[in-house]
Amino acid sequence: MDELVEFDALKTKVLKYVLYKKRTEYEIRLKFKDVSENMLDDVIDYLKELGYINDNNYIERAVNEFMYLRTLSIKEISYKLFSKGLSSKIIDDYFEKNEEKLEEYEKKCAKKIYIKKSSNLDKKDIIIFLKKKGYREESINYAIEEE
Repeated sequence: MDELVEFDALKTKVLKYVLYKKRTEYEIRLKFKDVSENMLDDVIDYLKELGYINDNNYIERAVNEFMYLRTLSIKEISYKLFSKGLSSKIIDDYFEKNEEKLEEYEKKCAKKIYIKKSSNLDKKDIIIFLKKKGYREESINYAIEEE
């Protein structure tokens, strides 16, 4: 009986953690690393079945949020997702399915950065900056095109 009470308490804690902000399975495991691994596995499996934990949905939401709020290269998005503990396979699958949308987004971001930085830096320095940020050659060329 104690185990059931403990399971419910942990389930409640994890659920509150996930409902406050969408989390990946990796983030949950990091946060609750001091808890019995078997019990945490059971809680995670239970919450996965209910749809509260889903790494594929997390990627979709995170990328949409990045696209709405930030100017990032595809490489930067990939690093951010990878740092959340998502597997490179899941990330690569998402990027393959949404390649066109992501490439268009990256081009717009590169253009936005180019316009913003062109008042302070020369073209060569901006190109170096964009390359360091992980922008692809195609996006950089798009950004520096004269209108």
